[in-house]
Amino acid sequence: MKRLLCALALAATVPALHAAASADERVLAAKDAVQRGDRAKLAKQLEAVRGHELEPYVEYWLLRLRLEEAGRDELRDFLARQSGSYLADKLRGEWLKVLGKRREWDAFDAEYPPLVQNDQEITCYALQNRLRLADLGALEEARPLWFVAAELPEACIPLMEQLIADKRLGVDDIWERLRRLLEAKKLGAAKLTAAYLPASQAPSAKTLESIADKPMRHLALLPSGFAASRQGREMALFAVQRTARIDPVQAAQQWEGIKDRFSAADRGYIYGQLGWQAALKHMPEAIGWYAQAGNAPLSEDQLAWKARAALRAQNWRVVHEAVEQMPKTLQAQPDWIYWLGRAHEALGRQEEARALYARIAGQPNFYGNLADDELGRPIMPPPLPQKPAGEEVKAVAGLPGIRRALALFRIDMRIEGIREWNWTLRGMDDAKLLAAAELAHRHEIFDRAINTADRTLAQHDYSMRYLAPFREHVEPKARALQLDEGWVYGLMRQESRFITNAKSVVGAKGLMQLMPKTASWVAKKIGLKDYHPGRTNDTDVNVTLGTNYLKMVLDELDSHPVLASAAYNAGPGRARKWRDAVRPIEGAIYAETIPFNETRDYVKKVMSNAVYYSALFDGQPQSLKRRLGTVAPKNGDAPKIEDLP
Repeated sequence: MKRLLCALALAATVPALHAAASADERVLAAKDAVQRGDRAKLAKQLEAVRGHELEPYVEYWLLRLRLEEAGRDELRDFLARQSGSYLADKLRGEWLKVLGKRREWDAFDAEYPPLVQNDQEITCYALQNRLRLADLGALEEARPLWFVAAELPEACIPLMEQLIADKRLGVDDIWERLRRLLEAKKLGAAKLTAAYLPASQAPSAKTLESIADKPMRHLALLPSGFAASRQGREMALFAVQRTARIDPVQAAQQWEGIKDRFSAADRGYIYGQLGWQAALKHMPEAIGWYAQAGNAPLSEDQLAWKARAALRAQNWRVVHEAVEQMPKTLQAQPDWIYWLGRAHEALGRQEEARALYARIAGQPNFYGNLADDELGRPIMPPPLPQKPAGEEVKAVAGLPGIRRALALFRIDMRIEGIREWNWTLRGMDDAKLLAAAELAHRHEIFDRAINTADRTLAQHDYSMRYLAPFREHVEPKARALQLDEGWVYGLMRQESRFITNAKSVVGAKGLMQLMPKTASWVAKKIGLKDYHPGRTNDTDVNVTLGTNYLKMVLDELDSHPVLASAAYNAGPGRARKWRDAVRPIEGAIYAETIPFNETRDYVKKVMSNAVYYSALFDGQPQSLKRRLGTVAPKNGDAPKIEDLP
């Protein structure tokens, strides 16, 4: 009888599973149709997915294709039925752009207030609308956009042109934007900006392209009277700035021959550029060039690298000076609070230093960890909270946005799933967030479990924040290779958030994000049988290759985890190059002065992750500063594995 009941249950389940799979396939077919712009097929799929969790997505896709011609009533009907949802807000934003472009301001006024996710294009349309109503405050709000080193959406251009026409932006402001765009290598936007200069000053597109391509040639061919015009001076400054990116010493040599033809402000500008580019290359001349910049205004990046150059030189007075010069918003970041504290301590101001450490101590990040170390507070995760009750998890699972997110993850529409999930988390308290994290964990959506647990404010579950799936694969391999398992997990958490089929934009694959060339090279080195590129995403193969590669770079780089972490992300050659030339430096300073933004952030997060994983695995207090240690100078290099990729 029991077997009969099981058979009947299975018979009932199979059609349901087939129906779900078929409906999922219809959604994917609809996605393909929208990518092809096939409205007829999309409309057909919409009828086929009625009642499916993702029906709103198919309807949204069809409306998006028809946005230019859809009636207001039709759009408002969707917004009303999907009120409060991610898709409603997304459609509203796209509709607002159409309304702004058409100058349909009454409808724009009605739809703009409920919008949650704004962007620069919509903001500029809203400012245009206010300007239409004679609200001149809109122009003052728009003005800061001019000084951002990025291309402006078309919606912002009328505002900028009105600012220029009203002389709220003058010639000096146009040159300032042009400089910033050229520094950021935004040549297309620079050409558009140059067109706003008076005809007698505006450089041609050909001139800008020529200097960008061959700045030294421009400097070598400067006519004797080049400094008589603003254009001549600015193009020479551009050529020096561009040369400094390649070779600061050569740029400085060229600059010394012409600097007397420039104002004090221009000289300060170039020395700021030289200091910045030299700091990025860890050159000792950086601090001297920064000093010659005097009181010239420096960008946030320039000030950050002034502080980093001083850290490399152990010049704590200049570290203090650079941080004090930063805007308040930058000073308030944990990294600069910590380094200002270190500067105070080095300069004998112990009380000020401890007060700064106390501001960030306890924060679960690289600098919070270091501040704990400075205050003598061993790092341990807080006690684990009680697991969410079944009813709490069930309540979260019943939320429409969560149901849609789970359906999106099921059909591997991860980007849409992440957006839907994050939208639904808005406003949740700690208890609901932990219930949502538990739900994600049960569905093995590990990245959302971690991300969701990371959001809590008072009630924390570090076993969820620092999930350790696949230990049956990782632990034996780490032990066999004598790798710190906490560090391996810290790296995996940062690489993939434990998404087994993760693929980066550059082609890295799997849990440990291996590039195809690296994976094949390691497989050959360790004699992995039956390996082919299609196996890179296999959990055991990926962990085998990743841990072996990690061991190789660790052995090559003095068994130093900071260097090996940098090497895993940016390559062993760069990790070696970023050492100090002649003396050992703190691991924290090495990490802070990595020139690549991505790698600098990566190394900090990997090392902080490792602290928490080790604390959870071993049950013992940890110290990040001890783990970071000291990085030996370049002249202390171990023998190199020349063919290591």
